[in-house]
Amino acid sequence: PSGAGKTTLVKKISSENNFSISISHTTRKPRSYEVDGSHYFFVSNSEFKKLISNEKFLEYAEVFNNYYGSSKDIVIDKLKKGENVIFDIDWQGTEQIIQIGLKYKIITIFILPPSREELFKRLLNRDQNDEKTANERMKQFKKDVLHWKDYDFVVINDNLDKCYNKIISFIDKKERENTIPISHDQNQIEQHIKLLLN
Repeated sequence: PSGAGKTTLVKKISSENNFSISISHTTRKPRSYEVDGSHYFFVSNSEFKKLISNEKFLEYAEVFNNYYGSSKDIVIDKLKKGENVIFDIDWQGTEQIIQIGLKYKIITIFILPPSREELFKRLLNRDQNDEKTANERMKQFKKDVLHWKDYDFVVINDNLDKCYNKIISFIDKKERENTIPISHDQNQIEQHIKLLLN
């Protein structure tokens, strides 16, 4: 979900391991620190819709009135070169990538925030204290969080390094095995979800 810490974790994983980040196209306005072509490819609504009609996306979704999409050509090219590609996407994009049935191993990881209070604080921080935007994202969170059951691995981001280490050890384990059994503590995650939704 938005504000769970996906982007921070994706950067850390890619900088310390053999992973290439899939840079998404988006129609939203850049935040003050964001650079076109590095954080996102920032495009207009009409440009994005043209890319959709030309089937240029591996996945795309509309989130908070903005479009986000992963370039099919860029991702497939990286995979053909033997690179591992990491996505910073929500459940809608994940579903689409799985349904395509790529001939590459896909590992899905769902990131949860430690609490509703911490999530709201992160969202407020990120959106320059825009309470209206943060509240909208909190409402969406209740829907997004229910998709955790569709993922191979679910992890609570209560400490960045601890969360990172859990993800890396899970990925390493999956690289050695062909099957992907559930590796998270189902009961612990279910209890945490209840707390987040109350």
